[in-house]
Amino acid sequence: MDIELIDKLGSDLSVVNAARVSFAKRKDVLDEKDDKLIKYLALHGHWSPFAHAFLSFRIKAPIFVARQLVKHQVGLSWNEVSRRYVDDKPEFYIPFMWRKRPDKSIKQGSSDEEVPYDIMKLINTAQETYDDMLEEGIAPEMARIVLPQCMMTEWIWSGTLYAFARVCNLRDHDNAQSETREVAKEISGNIKDHFPISWKYLKNEDSHS
Repeated sequence: MDIELIDKLGSDLSVVNAARVSFAKRKDVLDEKDDKLIKYLALHGHWSPFAHAFLSFRIKAPIFVARQLVKHQVGLSWNEVSRRYVDDKPEFYIPFMWRKRPDKSIKQGSSDEEVPYDIMKLINTAQETYDDMLEEGIAPEMARIVLPQCMMTEWIWSGTLYAFARVCNLRDHDNAQSETREVAKEISGNIKDHFPISWKYLKNEDSHS
């Protein structure tokens, strides 16, 4: 999987100035009062100042991960590669150790126990069938239906700082699926580098410190 920050607008100072404009104030340099202000905004759910900062990522991940993440819609925009138009050789995410279902649980998720399982026969069959269908002149938009959910896909994901905070607080969590959490952790790390004060308080684990 690959997560790349490709664009960014704003900084912690943008959040501060968006909040202080209510009083016709503007800051040029952050100070301790601004740290406290950002903390107050985050703790009390004043989300709008965080919506004036913006990030854009290019992400490559398996389809089953993308389908979990695309559920997050508010404050975010998503454009994905389309196999209606692209018919190059697909890439696949292939784990060779598989997490077992939680013992005595009907809930979603998996346990820490792992077992080996080889799916290469399935992958090879899907790939060969896809190639054969294209050679027979079948449209890519139909041939793609034989490709499994472990196929890699790629998308541009853009949105506000606050929107990505919601994503990461839900998906960078012990209860989230491991592969989806990996994407959220990478996103979180990138945002922390560029919005360190805001992220310190928007992320749940730090918001009450």
